[in-house]
Amino acid sequence: MPPEALDPTAVLRPRLPSPLQQVDDPLWARHGIRLLLKRDDLIHPELPGNKWRKLMPNVRAAAGRPLLTFGGAYSNHLRATAAAGRLLGFPTIGVVRGDELAGRPLNPSLARCAADGMRLAFIDRATYRRKDDPEVLAGVLARVLGDHSGSGAPADVRIIPEGGSNALAAVGCAELGRELRGHADVVAVACGTGGTLAGLAAGLGTAQRAIGFPALRGGFLAAETERLQRAAFGGRTGDWSLDERFHHGGYARTTPALDAFAAAFEARHGLPVERVYVAKMLHGLATLAADGAFSPGTTVAAVVTGQPDSASSSSR
Repeated sequence: MPPEALDPTAVLRPRLPSPLQQVDDPLWARHGIRLLLKRDDLIHPELPGNKWRKLMPNVRAAAGRPLLTFGGAYSNHLRATAAAGRLLGFPTIGVVRGDELAGRPLNPSLARCAADGMRLAFIDRATYRRKDDPEVLAGVLARVLGDHSGSGAPADVRIIPEGGSNALAAVGCAELGRELRGHADVVAVACGTGGTLAGLAAGLGTAQRAIGFPALRGGFLAAETERLQRAAFGGRTGDWSLDERFHHGGYARTTPALDAFAAAFEARHGLPVERVYVAKMLHGLATLAADGAFSPGTTVAAVVTGQPDSASSSSR
């Protein structure tokens, strides 16, 4: 890996800080609320939003070693990691949930990973669910890396968890909060694995608060966000909360009401709305505004972490 590639910012020239766009929308304006969109989706065409903020600290720490990470068959995190490897010139390995996929043609998402140079390894779903157990992880690494030329031992590989959320990722996302200091009273972000919210809240000013909108069910994100903050910053930090009412059935699921809301927002503003995460966050914010959760005069910033797959996509 060339020495200059260890500085992703110098090589890829991301758009940072990302733009902050005011949107005049009746769903918020009628309640006296000013809505801003933090356009993290415009940071980089192949590494948008929290993908850039979470991956780049890990890329720097890897210092040219292969990155090994985990995801499902349609994981945007796998796609972003593979793209980073291609763009910056380091090897990537993706451990994919579902060994039944190994003998089938690759879907478009995994085919993109492979085209970007990612080595794909498929493991059974029961093992995948237990991958955070140290003994199970050691077995997975031995199986996956045993025949991987040039890496061999796990010590030669930088491991990133599913979704990309670890302490370094949270530190990277703290810059998002710092970019928003002085611009909003409340900042909203969609959540998948908690890393973006953990860093965002840590970077905001003392008078600001963050709201996370989980895109999946389970009720585990509060504990996970706190765990990430302890690992990254030494303890819980920032004023943040979760509103778990707007997952619309769970990860990658939608409802007619959500689709109608997103389509109407797109029509009003000419902005494509990603459905898995961003639409749920915006719908949650609009509902809170209608319920009087924000005082008139409040400025709310909504973090747009990705675009629909037709353009670019993301995962938190």
